[in-house]
Amino acid sequence: MFGNIKMFGKLSHKLVNILTVRCSSICKSSRSAMTLSLGNGYINGKWVPAEDGSTFPVRNPANGKLISEVADMRANETTTAVEHAAKAFKQWKDYTAFDRSKLLKKWYTIMVNNQEELAQILTAENGKIIKEARKEIVYGTSFVEWFAEEAKRVYGDVLPSIFKSKRQLHFKQPVGVCGIITPWNVPNAMMLRKVGAALAAGCTVVVKPAEDTPLSALAVCHYAEEAGIPAGVLNVVTCSEKHAAEVGKVLCENPKVSKISFTGSTETGKILMKQSVDTMKRVSMELGGNAAFIVFNSADVDAAVAGAVAAKFRGTGQTCISPNRLLVQDQVYDEFCEKLTKVVEKFVVGDGLDDGTTLGPLINEKAVDKVDRHVKDAVEKGGKVLIGGERLAKGPAFYSPTVIRDINQEMAVCREETFGPLVPVIKFKEEKEALLIANSTRMGLAGYFYSQDIQQIWRVAEDLEVGMVGINESAINATNSAFGGIKESGLGIEGSKYGIDEYLNIKYACFGGLH
Repeated sequence: MFGNIKMFGKLSHKLVNILTVRCSSICKSSRSAMTLSLGNGYINGKWVPAEDGSTFPVRNPANGKLISEVADMRANETTTAVEHAAKAFKQWKDYTAFDRSKLLKKWYTIMVNNQEELAQILTAENGKIIKEARKEIVYGTSFVEWFAEEAKRVYGDVLPSIFKSKRQLHFKQPVGVCGIITPWNVPNAMMLRKVGAALAAGCTVVVKPAEDTPLSALAVCHYAEEAGIPAGVLNVVTCSEKHAAEVGKVLCENPKVSKISFTGSTETGKILMKQSVDTMKRVSMELGGNAAFIVFNSADVDAAVAGAVAAKFRGTGQTCISPNRLLVQDQVYDEFCEKLTKVVEKFVVGDGLDDGTTLGPLINEKAVDKVDRHVKDAVEKGGKVLIGGERLAKGPAFYSPTVIRDINQEMAVCREETFGPLVPVIKFKEEKEALLIANSTRMGLAGYFYSQDIQQIWRVAEDLEVGMVGINESAINATNSAFGGIKESGLGIEGSKYGIDEYLNIKYACFGGLH
């Protein structure tokens, strides 16, 4: 199923085995010697092709070379996966929390032991630099460990009864089969953050990974199988962009699916919510962002520059919490722009697997087109390019890291999420002005600001209309912290002690006739 294996270059011998040979030859502890192909979907513990044999290509965005032909599944395969997940749920929900925890910990350990292979698969299909891919694997797998522990802390309540003859209590139960739809920009961590919580709660899942990055999802299924996760508990349906809407609709409308968890655009999230209404599904939505990054006059400018670069260029600017608008107060504006430009000019753009590369490609040429449109629009409306602002000859998915000053609110970059290596810098005078600009969008996922004024810190932290705030800090993600947005950036929480609640129902029981 794989294209030219030589294109992987630096990938380890073990990874090539994972991609091409029999499971038994690399995992002696595996329960079977079934043929493993990351070109097939994973349904009910089996690696299966599309019913009609059709496939779609997965390519390395750095060079356009074929990595794999992957099964292009449709409605029938999705329905089959749901049926198996529903059947498996009847047994999985009755596993004790401690038994589920043990299996999840075993899965976590196996993935950690193979994290370099997972990181290289991720970079090959997504393009992000290998250093960032390794961090993502550590971050993603940590959710499996975290929720393995949280499984044992799904507590109920015994209520002080208001009736002498009755006893009242609350207990929690898994919601059932969950449809999990994951993005291409953080393909390992976004899947494991959802699946870890769902499986810990006692749910079963059908995952539809993004068409650009299905191999990361399939690779972790391989290790789940090795860990002993029962057949049907974890299923992955792969499909091309052409059939994505069809597969998503089945997950949303099938009455055997009790919950949808989605990470992606706000536009798509709204469609999925509408499709889920008739069956009254629970939904979790982690949607688009338009994060503001505010630098006040009192800020440590060097720290603010370092934080902005780390947050903005992570994943080549393709993260939902990436700063989309940088607001810098007038007294430090010129200093910030100058220092930021000097840091950005040091980036080395190239293939994420190459030594020395510090910024990889975008996911595809369409993403580059959007960045280029935003740059040209800003320049036409008075923006000044300090560095970058052009496509690169390295390939169609490459764009130069770009900084533009003199940005105003009429520019597209302020109204739309760029999702690329473009830093637009807005000047402001007063705190109220900065907050007005930051809160002017319908998005409300994350926000950042740098200040040394403690009173200002409290005011701004409370007044920013977002679900997550970074205060003198741009690396806000953590396994134990709540991840979620407000307004049109989504519904629900992922990660933290609250993440598992998204996959649980509370049941009230009242025992009567007691004396």
